Amino acid sequence: MKHFLTETDFDQNEIIEVFEHASRFKKNRENRPDSALSGQSWGMLFYKNSTRTRISFEVGIRELGANPLIIDQSSTQIRRGESIEDTARVLSRYLDGLIIRTHGHDIIEEFARHSSIPVVNALTDFLHPCQIYADCMTILEKTGQGLNPFEGLRGKKLAFFGDTSCNMANSWILAGALFGIEVHLAGPADFQPRPEIKEFCQARGLPETWRHTQDPNEASRDADVIYTDVWVSMGCEEQEHDRLLQMEPFRVTAETLAGAKENCLFMHCMPAHPGEEVAQEVLHTPQAILFDQAENRLHMQKSILRKISHFEKDA
Repeated sequence: MKHFLTETDFDQNEIIEVFEHASRFKKNRENRPDSALSGQSWGMLFYKNSTRTRISFEVGIRELGANPLIIDQSSTQIRRGESIEDTARVLSRYLDGLIIRTHGHDIIEEFARHSSIPVVNALTDFLHPCQIYADCMTILEKTGQGLNPFEGLRGKKLAFFGDTSCNMANSWILAGALFGIEVHLAGPADFQPRPEIKEFCQARGLPETWRHTQDPNEASRDADVIYTDVWVSMGCEEQEHDRLLQMEPFRVTAETLAGAKENCLFMHCMPAHPGEEVAQEVLHTPQAILFDQAENRLHMQKSILRKISHFEKDA
């Protein structure tokens, strides 16, 4: 059995295979249905609200021949104090796999420890591995660099603007270390990456391919990709006023794009808040590829689930 909790849970050959199959799923979606999960039931446990994550996983599970079961954490006995261990052991008796979107990364790690079925990270406050794989797939598509992220992404410069301590910034730090991407994080001093992501990379012997700056122009200079995320994540609403004031210099504007490479891509994992982290005009440029990213979540997640099901069959 294998879980997918972080970007490093697949080795290099497995990652290449996952990217290749995601591309195949995309090309053959209408003509060649897949039955990798035929007859199975997969649970989707949500501690946080979702649009893209929920729908892309639910559709993907169905297209792989399985039955998706949506579980709202607030409607389970977890809300009344039942332990994660007991919940995981019970769900393992009913389901073939469990996808979780939650807050602390320790929650999903505890589910994985006590589950006898595969657990997939659909987002934690620490990492967003399904999103980052789909984003890397999208960059490869748009730059014509093939399907191998270890070759096609090496040497690219990605500038991440705004809250550089968030889960997406962490996942780009990790992707940069894996694929050789030069990651420049542009944000306020109070929102630099936390020690946890540095320790995570060091423990796995991954190189440090990122740097933090408070100079937006320095970050965007010669960038191949400009990336941003919301300034106020779920759970941080009480900090909204202070965050908006501190993040103001790091809004992505037309001037930001003009300071990057001529063919620079603009990416955002959505939902976007025009006028906050990104100017409305940027969202309407040909460089903005948000909806391609969103679509590729479906194909990449299907490929991840397919790969995990293969581990189950080989066990």
